[in-house]
Amino acid sequence: MRHKKFSSVGNDLTDEVKNGHTYITDRKIDNIVIHCSATPNQRDHDAQDIDNMHINRWGYNSGCGYHYVIKLDGSIEKGRWADYAGAHVRGHNKYTIGICYIGGVDNNLKSLFDQATDKQLESMHKLVDILCNAYNLKKDDVLGHNEFKGVHKDCPCLTMDEFRTNLQ
Repeated sequence: MRHKKFSSVGNDLTDEVKNGHTYITDRKIDNIVIHCSATPNQRDHDAQDIDNMHINRWGYNSGCGYHYVIKLDGSIEKGRWADYAGAHVRGHNKYTIGICYIGGVDNNLKSLFDQATDKQLESMHKLVDILCNAYNLKKDDVLGHNEFKGVHKDCPCLTMDEFRTNLQ
């Protein structure tokens, strides 16, 4: 299903926490997968841009392959509806939620590790903590795209062990 209007979750997740859950689905979820957009680090994009990239680059008829997009200022946008499998890790989309932060590469599209903004990291940690609680997942169930067998990418361009250490 294609979604043309993307809504902001914000960056403090107050409404999501107040409601006791976030953008939850009845789909069985085994993993949360962290990605980077592989766009230059200081060039902001949003879920609509990712939607356009996925359609134009890979012909995804369903558009944005991620369930959440985290902008440079830490604000979070909902991408694909959580009721629908993502399009972010081939062979592993059925039981995962995909989160993509904007950035990850330099102006020459070379990987830049651990360059997510502090605001992005703060929002990612909050969101992942909420999702882990909602889906009864552990820290070890949070994976970087590059931690899946057969994936030969630097994405998410984060040191995932450090990222997981900072989860609640």
